[in-house]
Amino acid sequence: MSILTFDNVSKSFGEGTARTDVLKNINLNVKEGEFLVLLGFSGTGKTTLINLMAGLDTPSKGAVTFKGKPINGPGPERGLIFQSYSLMPWLTVNGNVRLALDSVFPKMPKDEKSAKVAHYVNMVGLSHATHRRPAELSGGMRQRVNVARALAMDPEMLLLDEPLSALDALTRANLADEIEHIWTEDKKTCVLITNDVDEAIILADRIIALNPDGTLGDEFTVTIPRPRDRMEMNHHDGFKRLRADITKYLMDVGIEAKTEGTKTLPDVTPIHGVPTAVKDAQKGMIDHNFLDFSQLHKVYPTPKGPLTVVEDFDLKVQRGEFISLIGHSGCGKSTVLTMAAGLNEISKGGIRLDGRHVEGADPERAVVFQSPNLFPWLSARENVAIGVDKVYPKASRSERQDVVDYYLERVGLADAMDRPAHSMSNGMKQRVGIARAFALSPKLLLLDEPFGMLDSLTRWELQEVLMEVWDRTKVTAICVTHDVDEAILLADRVVMMTNGPQATIGKIVDVDLPRPRTRKALLEHPDYYTFRQEVLDFLEEYEHGAKPTPKTAPKAIAAE
Repeated sequence: MSILTFDNVSKSFGEGTARTDVLKNINLNVKEGEFLVLLGFSGTGKTTLINLMAGLDTPSKGAVTFKGKPINGPGPERGLIFQSYSLMPWLTVNGNVRLALDSVFPKMPKDEKSAKVAHYVNMVGLSHATHRRPAELSGGMRQRVNVARALAMDPEMLLLDEPLSALDALTRANLADEIEHIWTEDKKTCVLITNDVDEAIILADRIIALNPDGTLGDEFTVTIPRPRDRMEMNHHDGFKRLRADITKYLMDVGIEAKTEGTKTLPDVTPIHGVPTAVKDAQKGMIDHNFLDFSQLHKVYPTPKGPLTVVEDFDLKVQRGEFISLIGHSGCGKSTVLTMAAGLNEISKGGIRLDGRHVEGADPERAVVFQSPNLFPWLSARENVAIGVDKVYPKASRSERQDVVDYYLERVGLADAMDRPAHSMSNGMKQRVGIARAFALSPKLLLLDEPFGMLDSLTRWELQEVLMEVWDRTKVTAICVTHDVDEAILLADRVVMMTNGPQATIGKIVDVDLPRPRTRKALLEHPDYYTFRQEVLDFLEEYEHGAKPTPKTAPKAIAAE
């Protein structure tokens, strides 16, 4: 039986030439008691769709009904959980949950309200934090308060608008599991908006893709028995098949080939001596142990004495190798990267690049950060040109411009080279950041969670872009990431770090998968999930703060 229905619904914003059609001809039936997931790229109208369900917006055409009656505004029968926490900062955990009860059930006896508050706060695992205020809670804890508040209103339907996207990967996975557990207990109808395919499969009975043009796409039924354990899913043939099918569909409808172009690189030499276009011009560089981390330590002074964040980080990287550096938050990944960039002083040990010690920042080591840090008033061309002008002092102006245009084309910005940075989406800005780094023709490319601020589907697109450009240059690269699939997709080796403080290398996995790589091809490779399991097993071992055993640390060094 359908509880909520969309009958030929369209939604537009603006008028005349300024009109934007967000949703087009949506026909949808949400079944009572089901867990429905709506999955799609940013800008496909996912949030608009759930706002129509919540009554926060009205259709431009068609009708949205709940139990046969038109939805004319918000109602307590439809509980909404947003991406942001929306908590009252002066109220405690209990106070924020009780506020919802006071508004929906003003005549409910105080004792009954208190019992309900306690029940739902306990359900989301916050009984130990009932008197804390939002400022004293982590992001995951705040979102748990949001869930408890929505449940306390006893809605017939839960609407979840990307409630986990602002959380780190581990917290996100744990809270998704808790949401499934709560849904299993209460069997409320749930609609979840997400851009994470794994999250969708773990939670859903049914997954509907949203197309970039605002129409509903393919529908996928999830028949995997519950409860669905994340680690077990890695061995489940149905999970693998469904994951590949959904990924292929989303990439086919949403990611167009934007990396082909007509520009070629001029034969010019940058200031640090590495030519751009000609591969054999790098013959002067050493191949073996091109990048050498030797007994690297980082120690910070604190009021309680020295704090060793990273110790005995020992790694040899060959020229042209791509390394992924992965581990839980706080394990020192970015600390290692910033020391390699020369942006963070080395406390003990050393780093050698092409036989020379790393001392201070240098354009031969290009860095792409999570935030691209562009000059907002400059165009894409001008932002890339700043570095190119300094690195190629002997090249003509037209040759330098060719270098800029070549890399902007490679990252899919051929039609947006003169667009100012302030008018770009986050994904476009990061494309400029990637182009800027490659245009420096660096000896070493350092990427610090370069796609961490982007939704997962935009990340896929930029990972493909990064792989395409890297495949042409074969620059030695290190990428810090917390995403297992990203680590395997990019890397020749995945280097896993133990938890901090005193973090070090815990294990190294050689990713023996063919190149050039694409996400679709990897998902179909028979060895892909074996590599994935190795990384997942390591992260699971260190999830709760494990320390390396005497047998673990030598294994990492032996892998060299």
